[in-house]
Amino acid sequence: MADRRQVLRIGALAAGAPAVLGATGAPAEAAPHRPGRPPSLVIGHRGASGYRPEHTLASYELAARMGADYIEPDLVATKDHVLVARHEPEIGGTTDVASRPEFASRRRTVILDGVSVTGWFTHDFTLAELKTLRATERIPRVRQHNTLYNGLFEVPTFEEVLQLRERLSRELDREIGVYPETKHPTYFRGLGLELETPLVRALRRHHLDRHDAKAFVQSFEAHNLESLHDDYKLRAPLVFLTSATGGPFGDPKSYAEYLTPAGLRQLARYADGIGPDKNQIIPRRADDTLGTPTALVRDAHAAGLKVMPYTFRAENQFLPADYRIGTDPAAYGRAIDEQVTFLRTGIDGLFTDQADIGVLARQLAFVPA
Repeated sequence: MADRRQVLRIGALAAGAPAVLGATGAPAEAAPHRPGRPPSLVIGHRGASGYRPEHTLASYELAARMGADYIEPDLVATKDHVLVARHEPEIGGTTDVASRPEFASRRRTVILDGVSVTGWFTHDFTLAELKTLRATERIPRVRQHNTLYNGLFEVPTFEEVLQLRERLSRELDREIGVYPETKHPTYFRGLGLELETPLVRALRRHHLDRHDAKAFVQSFEAHNLESLHDDYKLRAPLVFLTSATGGPFGDPKSYAEYLTPAGLRQLARYADGIGPDKNQIIPRRADDTLGTPTALVRDAHAAGLKVMPYTFRAENQFLPADYRIGTDPAAYGRAIDEQVTFLRTGIDGLFTDQADIGVLARQLAFVPA
C-alpha cells in the first residue's frame, strides 16, 4: 500500500504541470516495472497536445517536463525543402493562414494519397513565409483551453525540435528521445521534395544515426522504412505504423497482412517495432466497450518487434464507453485506468496527448494495489 501511495503522490505533482505556463517541474521518477522487462515508454504525441496546440516547441517542451521519454514531431516539407513539424501538409486547421489575406491565393485542391484535399499546403510556402504564421488549436471544441495559446507559437523546423531536445536533456538531466514520422513520403517524393535525405542528414548531424540512439523513425509506408534501412543506411530504429483498416498508400499489401506472424517476421528484417492503432491491441465490442486483447503483442514480440500503439487521449469521446465519466464528450474520463489496462498487455510504450497521464499510468501499472 505504501508503494501505491508514493506513486500517487508523484503522479499528483506531474498532473499539476498543465496549470503552469512553461512548467518548470523536476523530471518524473523512473517507473516501477517487472524484473527483466524495460519500463514502457511514454511518447508525447505531437508533444503535450492535450494542453498546448500540437507540433509547437511549447507542446514538445511541456511533454518532456511532464516526464515523457520521447517527443513526436510529424515531418512535412516546405517549398524550399526544409522539414517542419505539422501533422499534415495541409495547414488550414493548425495555423492562422486562413486569416492572412496575403496568402488567400495559395488556397487550392490537391490529390493527397488518392484523396482530394482543399486548403493551404506547406509545400507552397517557403520556410520564411511559414514562419510568419502562428499555430492554432486543431480541435478547439474539444480542447477549448488550448485556444488560449492560439497565435503565440511558430511552426517549428525539425532542426529546432532537435535543438530543443538537446537543451531539455541537459536541463532535465535525462536524455529526451525524438520520434519523428515521415508524413506522406510518396506524395512528397512526387513533388521533388523527398523527406528521407534531409531527415537522415539531420539525425546524423545530431549523432542519432545509431541503433542505440534515443530516436525512432516511424512511417505508415513500409517501403519508406525499407528504403531508409537499405538505401539510406539509416541505423536509428524504425517503426511501422499501422491502421485497423486499409493499407499503405500504393502498396498492394494491407496492414492486416503485414501483421500476420509471417508478415511481422518479414518486417523485422528492416524494422524494429510496430505502432498499431490501439484498437488492434484491444478491440472494442459492438457496444463500444473495451474487449479482449488480441495476439498482436505476443506475435510481434515473437518476431523481435517492439509494440507502441497510438493514440491515448483523456477526453470521453476518445475513450471506450466503459471508461467514460458523465456525458460531456470533452470531459475527462478514466484515462489512467484505460492506459493501465493496455500497459498490462505487455506493450513497450504508448503515444499519449497527455504525457502526465501516461507517466502516472506507467507508475501504477505494475504496483500492487
